[in-house]
Amino acid sequence: MDIIKSIEHEQLKNKIPELKVGNTVRVHVRIKEGNKERIQVFEGIIIKVQGGGVNKSFTVRKISYGVGVEKTFLVHSPLVEKVELVRVGKARRARLFYLRDRIGKAAKTKEQVGARIEDKEITIKEELVEEPVEEKVEEKVEEVPATEPVSEEVVTPQEEVKEEKPAVETAEPVVEETVDTVTEETVEEVKEEPVKEEDKKAE
Repeated sequence: MDIIKSIEHEQLKNKIPELKVGNTVRVHVRIKEGNKERIQVFEGIIIKVQGGGVNKSFTVRKISYGVGVEKTFLVHSPLVEKVELVRVGKARRARLFYLRDRIGKAAKTKEQVGARIEDKEITIKEELVEEPVEEKVEEKVEEVPATEPVSEEVVTPQEEVKEEKPAVETAEPVVEETVDTVTEETVEEVKEEPVKEEDKKAE
């Protein structure tokens, strides 16, 4: 953005009234008289709207004591406090300079019957709402020395039920183991002694 445009952008109002040619409006203008400041109201018909941006302006015409008076106001001027819509008129032109030649009732535009009289505004700049800044609180985390993990026995609900039930002693059959003991008897072998030849001869 250029420097000039950035400066002009700062001078723009956030909201401006919706201005249409042919409408009768009441403009509230601030006037300084010495050290005093007051608001003067100028009521008339918008005969033209011209320009854009900071230089956008509109001209209002009224007849005061048979004399035509026209005033041009800057839309973004800080002296223009507000613009009220009084009457919605019909206009088929962008500039109603032909009203300068009219006298009396002919110097007014025809009223649009049934039109709503509402002060509509056009938003140019969105108002920036400052969000509250949250203060960040730094929490000091103490370092805990690493300890050996303690194994906790988790008791399941089923085990708890078992523990709650009374212990019933069941008589289990006693099985006696019978061991056959076999005694090994030593059998003496009888050795036949050889018959001597002398005994044979004696026979």
